[in-house]
Amino acid sequence: MKRLFINLDICSECPDCVVGCSYYYHPNNRGIDRLRELVTYALVCRHCDSGTCVRACPVEALERDDAGILERHSMRCIGCTSCAHACPFGTIYPDLLPYSFSGCDLCSDRAGHEPPLCVCTCPYGALEYREVEEDPEKGIYLINEHLAVLSHHWARKMVKSGK
Repeated sequence: MKRLFINLDICSECPDCVVGCSYYYHPNNRGIDRLRELVTYALVCRHCDSGTCVRACPVEALERDDAGILERHSMRCIGCTSCAHACPFGTIYPDLLPYSFSGCDLCSDRAGHEPPLCVCTCPYGALEYREVEEDPEKGIYLINEHLAVLSHHWARKMVKSGK
């Protein structure tokens, strides 16, 4: 099955996102912002025990799901970026916290299995529409049925005491 495949290593380095989007119901045709936020919280966030980002939110728009992955409730978020400033690792990107929240349907109803418009318009090669299998050794992870990502993300390692 083909999936939208995001190379987050490339996508995170882009100066300004210029991809087009055919999703009708979100502002400024920026569904890719929602996908970048989703994969960043799933793979790049360090899921720290202290949760300073969650505690910094004045309107309780951030919370962790059962797996410890952050979820931002767009209807609560006021775009103050307090969570981004509170994150000690710089994981929450202020440019991904718009007050008006973009959506993405992953072009799941696209007839003929054509590549989504974002794939066709990304000049940096960060987006593909192809068959992909999960391979953690190569940094490839399946996010859901229609989305996969390449990311060389941080992994928590237990440090042994020198005593």
